[in-house]
This record gives sequence, C-alpha cells and structure tokens, in this order.
Amino acid sequence: MTSGHHRGPSAAVVRQHGGAERVYGPTVADVVGRVLADLGAGHVFGVVGSGNFVLTEALRQGGVPFTATRHEGGAATMADAYSRMSGRVGVVSLHQGCGLTNAMTGIGEAAKSRTPMIVLTADSPAAALRANFRIDQEALVRSVGAVSDRVYSAATAVADVIRAYRTAVDRRRTVVLNVSIDIAAVSCSVSGPIDMPVPPARIRPEAGSVARLAEALRGARKPVFVAGRGARAAGPVLAELASACGALLATSAVANGLFAGDEFALGISGGFASPTSAELIAGADVLVGWGCALNDWTTRHGRLIGPHTRVVQVDDEIDALGAYRPIAFGVLGDCGETARDVLAELANSVPIGENGYRTAEIAARIAESARWQDVPIDDSSTAERIDPRALTVALDGILPPERIVSIDSGNFMGYPATHLSVPDEFGFCFTQAFQSIGLGLYTALGAAFARPGRLPVLGAGDGGFLMAVAELETAVRAGIPLVAIVYNDSAYGAEVHHFGNADHTTVTFPETDIAAIARGFGATGVTVRSIDDLEPVREWVHRYGTAGQSSPLVIDAKIASDGGAWWLAEAFAGH
Repeated sequence: MTSGHHRGPSAAVVRQHGGAERVYGPTVADVVGRVLADLGAGHVFGVVGSGNFVLTEALRQGGVPFTATRHEGGAATMADAYSRMSGRVGVVSLHQGCGLTNAMTGIGEAAKSRTPMIVLTADSPAAALRANFRIDQEALVRSVGAVSDRVYSAATAVADVIRAYRTAVDRRRTVVLNVSIDIAAVSCSVSGPIDMPVPPARIRPEAGSVARLAEALRGARKPVFVAGRGARAAGPVLAELASACGALLATSAVANGLFAGDEFALGISGGFASPTSAELIAGADVLVGWGCALNDWTTRHGRLIGPHTRVVQVDDEIDALGAYRPIAFGVLGDCGETARDVLAELANSVPIGENGYRTAEIAARIAESARWQDVPIDDSSTAERIDPRALTVALDGILPPERIVSIDSGNFMGYPATHLSVPDEFGFCFTQAFQSIGLGLYTALGAAFARPGRLPVLGAGDGGFLMAVAELETAVRAGIPLVAIVYNDSAYGAEVHHFGNADHTTVTFPETDIAAIARGFGATGVTVRSIDDLEPVREWVHRYGTAGQSSPLVIDAKIASDGGAWWLAEAFAGH
C-alpha cells in the first residue's frame, strides 16, 4: 500500500479476481469507499454534501447501489431495515456535523437493535476549532450506543475500514466510521480487491450445557420455544428440535414469520399474542428463549411466564443471558449450532415418551383461534370511520401474500402486526427498539430495497407518516410499489388514550387529507371510511399483479377509536 510518498505494510489480505489487480486512489476518500465496496457493502443510503461526496462516489464506483434520500434520518433507518432484511451490511453516507445529527434517531434505533451497519460520516478537521460543522461526533455516537471508529491516516486507511467492518459483522454492532475531511483529501492508493482475513465464526456450545438443555427438554411435558432475532438463521433446525421434543413455537416481534405454516406455531409472543397463544405460552413448564431477550414486550412484563415455568436462554452473547428475566440456566452458543447439538444428544438417549405439547387437541385450538384473523371482531365502525381491525383483516385478503410488512410506532401498531399475515421471517420488519414514531416509512423503503420481489406494506399512524412524508418522494422516484396504510385518527392516539381525562389540545389535530398529499408526491391516494371504499385498492393490486405497478399507494384510513390499545396500555404501565 502506498500513501503519499511513503510505503508501508497493509493489514488487509489482497484477493485476486482472475489475476487482475486494481489500484484504488488517488485519495483516502476514494480508498475508503472502494474498500467498503470490496468487503461486501450491500446498499448505501444518504444525503450527499461536500464532506461525503467523494466517499459516496467511491462506493458507487465500487458497484454499491446508492439511493439519495430526502433526509438523513430516512437514510439511517433505510440502511437499518436493509441490513435486517437482506443479511448484508447497509451503509449510510453523511455530511459532517448537521448531517450526522439529523441521522441520530435512526442510528440510535439501529444501535439498540444491534444491527450490523456502517455509518460513513465526514468529520471536521481536528485543527478547525471554530468550524460551523464542528461537534464532538464521537461522544454523540457513543451516547446512543453505537460504536465510534475513525480513519486515522492514509497509512492505516485499509486497516481502519476493515476493523470497522469486522466490528459491525462479527459483533453485530452499528459502527460510525468518522473520516475527517482533511484526512479524506490526503493522497493515497492501494492495490485491491480487499477482503477480510478471517470470516466470522459461530460459537458452538460446550457439551455440558448441551446435555443440560437436552435433559430439561426430555423431562418437559409442555415445552415452548420463543425465538428472537438471534435465531432467525436457525428456523428449520429449531422447528426440527421442537418436533422432536414436543415444543410449541413462538417468536418475538422482530422474528415474526419464522415458523409461518407450522401447525404448532403460535405467532408473536407478548403484547401482540392472541388470547389462545398467550394462554399456551403461559402454560409452559419449560420455556426456552432462542436468541431472544425475553424482555417486557415479549413476556408481557413477565406475565407470560408461569409461576412454575423453568426458563432457559440460548444466546451467543453472554451479557444477554438473564438480562431481563431470572433463568434456570443459560447456554452460550449460536442458536443453530446449539439446536443441532441438542438434537444429536436427544437422538443418542432414551426416546421421549409423550409428544409434549403437540397433541391433536392443541393443534385444533391453534388452527381455530391462535391467529388474530380468527378472533371475532366487535366492529366499531361508524358512518364516517372504519374499525381498524376490520380494515386490516380486509386488506390482508386483498394484498398479495408475498409481502414484507413494516410497522411504525403508535397506538395503531398492533393491527398491522397482528392482522396482516407474513410469509416468513423476511416478511416483517419492526424497528421499535427506540420506540420512536416516524421510522415506519423509512423502514418500509429499506426493506423494499432488500427484498425487491415482495410487495412492501407499511402500517403507520397519521403522526408518524406525516413526520416522514418527504421520503414518499423517494419511493415515487425509485419506482417502489409501496402500499402505505395510514391509520388516521387525527391525533397522537397513544397519548389521547393514556391521558384519558386530560386536555388533548396538544396531541390532536385538524383532519388532514393525506390521500391528497400522496397524490401531490405522484403516488396514488385513496381515502377509506368503510370496507366499500377499498375497491380502488383492489384495482391497484390488479395493476400490480398484471402490469408491474411501480408507484406507491397511500391508503388514508379514517379509523374509529379503539378506546386505547391494550399493548400500549401495558407499555405505559411498565413505565
């Protein structure tokens, strides 16, 4: 590697492609972008300014697709959702100072969710003490739980980028890679392509822990597995193990869809669980959390764990074991590796007698009432407003099943989460670790770029949708056939219902014609007050299925009051 006139060793491994070697340069910015491209960056989102122009262009020249967003906050959450749904590392490209501050809520969400993501941000020169853009970027980044790293010099540029990328991938962290604009402009060249020296390894559990878990499952009469995001890659082997030991299957919200189609799958555990699912989970004598935090959302503040339930956790992060709930014991290991080893242990021991929770009676109960779509609705629709459950059930039947559902935050959020079915674990994207409203539209767009063969469906409230509405132009410009369901109650509904007897002036608004706003952006806008108003949605879906519909549909659904969603009542009680 050469940097300026000095030659020194490179920490990277050079990968030869057909014997061809390329030289990247002439500046640090060029090298940084091209090395990120070589390492496998999947898509870059951002708002380009003078500080990150060359960095972004280098990524593009390396073959990484780029999407220009209308706001840096949108870019951050699009990259987060892209990373979650694609299995590749999303990148955010930001200007120094204000570009970074605009993106901080999205970065905070990604950091709290442990999303492997790179935020590539310019930074002010160390000597520019009075620069308008100058802030303490490293302190700001660390304050939301992200990892702050830096490109220190031309001589270390490749090693710095590899270190940041490895931290993101190996440790599942959101890494902000700062590149001061004076360092970015320094002369630099490097021979490529560049590869990481060692691929990440999966932790295999030690034999004693495997035997202990196998023994617990062997003795269980009503075992339940709850799989989280850390188990999304282990779905098939977990289903096989559950069948072997008679366990029912459930997921946290972020792993929704992992066991779709399994007759003994209960859906989402926690606030979104149906009464039948909640009862069966609470009746477990052994509950195993696989890559799942078992936090208050997933366990309803512990109420889904029975007084005599033995709780076990499997995770490849030791700090996760017992972090939210007391556990009988923990197993440190990759979920897939652990499940395979436990299966082998069970196969080599005395066969399990009864098939646990997997009886014909339980299968019938799950088939009849575990899905919210099968729970009868006491329709609260009026002449002017539609019941949000009736709306969502109808849309579940109208929209194509090959979909990817993204959810914003708010009082409405349970309806699309519970009443819209998803095909698998890549059919649901839930950016809720920060509990911020306004991230849903960004999430839906990032997920759409990750899974272009699926129909992206957004569930949002009017407040969150309007907060993010500038990115509707991004959807139109990119030709994304997004369906945005806006549950419009002209309010921040969670606060209206929580502060029931208060003056709601601060959280209620005049009625807004969101359908007209959507048409102004170039999307199709439809106002829905009753089931009969859904005919234009059917027509849009028909065009999508037959003519490659490539513009968004925004459904401005004027919803009836539900008196306050139970899942948010529980959340507020927890605070």
